[in-house]
This record gives sequence, C-alpha cells and structure tokens, in this order.
Amino acid sequence: MNNILQWLEVAEDIRQQKKVLHLMKDIIAIVFFAELANATEWIEIYYFAAANEKFLRKYLGLANGIPSHDTIQRVMAIVSPEYLQEFRKRWNEVMTGNMGGKIKRLLALDGKTQRGNATSDQKVNHIVSAVDSDGFCVGETRVDEKSNEITAIPELLDKLNVKGHIITIDAMGCQTEIAKKIRQKQADYVLALKGNQGDLYNDVKLYFDDSEFLSKCAYTKTIEKAHGGIERREYWQTEEISWLPQMKEWAGLKSIAMTKNTIAKNEEMRYDILSAVCRWTQKKLRDLSADIGA
Repeated sequence: MNNILQWLEVAEDIRQQKKVLHLMKDIIAIVFFAELANATEWIEIYYFAAANEKFLRKYLGLANGIPSHDTIQRVMAIVSPEYLQEFRKRWNEVMTGNMGGKIKRLLALDGKTQRGNATSDQKVNHIVSAVDSDGFCVGETRVDEKSNEITAIPELLDKLNVKGHIITIDAMGCQTEIAKKIRQKQADYVLALKGNQGDLYNDVKLYFDDSEFLSKCAYTKTIEKAHGGIERREYWQTEEISWLPQMKEWAGLKSIAMTKNTIAKNEEMRYDILSAVCRWTQKKLRDLSADIGA
C-alpha cells in the first residue's frame, strides 16, 4: 500500500501552491480509500474521511486536517484523466492481490461482443470482463463465441483474487458449477435468474408475487434522475428459502432477491439468487451497475 501511495507524488498539481492547504496526493488517496467503504458522493467521502481521520493519518500527511467535500470535488476535477486511469490500474492490481482479499468489493462479470473486428478468417471477438462498481475493468478473457461464456467465467475467476468479494453475473452465468467455483474462491455471488432456469425462476417469481411473503422481506429503495425521468429502484431480499426445492443444488445459497426498476409507467423486474445474507448485502445491492441491475 505504501508503494502505491508513493506513486501519488507524481500527480501534477496546477493549483497556486501558496494557496494550497491540502495536498493533491492526500485528496486522491482519501477518495480511493472512501470508495472501499462504498462512499461515492462527495459529502459521503468527506464524512468517511472525518470519521476515519486517525486511520488515514497512518498513510497521509493531512497537515490541515480533512478537506471539505467542496475542496475534494474541485481538486478531483483538475486531476488528469490519464493519471487517474493509471493510478486506478495500479490500485486495482493491489486490490486484486493478497491485500484485496481483506476488502469486500462488488465485481460484475459480463460478456461483450467487440463489433467491427471480424474478418473473413476470424469471427468477431467476445470478451468476458470483471468490472468493479466504478466501471473499471480488473480482468478479462477472450472467448470465441458468446455461448462459451459459461466456460470462460471460471477461467477468469482463476486469474483473480476474489476472496471476500461479491461476484454478480447475468443469467448466462447462472450455473451450478459457476456458483460452486465462486464459493471455492471464498467469494459470494449474486446470480440473475431468467426463464431458462425453469422451475427455479418460476418458484422465486411466485414467492415475490405473493404480497404476504413480500411484506416480510428486507427492503430498501433508491430514487435517481434518469434520461427517461425519475428512476425508482426497489429491492426485496429474504433468507426464508428452506421451502425452495433447488436449494441444495446451489453451493452456499442463502437468500433470494427481487429488484423492481420503475421509470415513468414502465416497470422491469429482476430476480436473483445469492450466497450472502440480507444484512450483508442490502447496501451492496443498491450499488449494482445498470448493466447488472434490473
């Protein structure tokens, strides 16, 4: 950790140095430490830093204390995007190494087809990537076709240290062997269900369709601005799954969840199976990116 923080020394600071109260390297480090606690808003980052000032002083100077959230925002706005990208790369190398196993993070495994790179001799590339909650890729592997994601996902997991993290995968990766692999890597999973899961999907959907059962679930919601208007996301999760016939088929299965995404009058539902309990994942569920959300 000290090695990567020393690299912050090379960050170019274009501010008038006579007026500087807070070092740029300290502010960048505060933002990245706060991210590990899922603080993403500037005010949240400030409160995180204020509450953990004693810890931060082990690594940072903080000669004038904790900068305000306005200062943090202004300074981050002038940091070179190229520098931040390189620092993010180095940071993620640390987080996916041995130290990363001590920190719980969200990693979304998703497959994307690279359009326009096919030739007469080569099919279009399909890439399976592991992306963190900030959209930064921490690992990827190429597969010949989209249908081969099922075999590529375990290979990608073997390249990464995912211990203690939450791995989210869309319906393509909702396979018992993939769930088993994730648990063997000492990580937790959030696996999306769709109709191709047959009885498992139908049973989970029927459960959440029952208003009596729904009222007993853990619940949280978010409301945000979206291109189509106001976006409302609601989340329900329960550990009461002893009734689920397929429970023993899925390694470490502990809960099921439903997400309802509403924009104007349009509603979209998502159903998931999880190896994590409600109190551990309710806040994490709100951090799922648009690609893996409802």
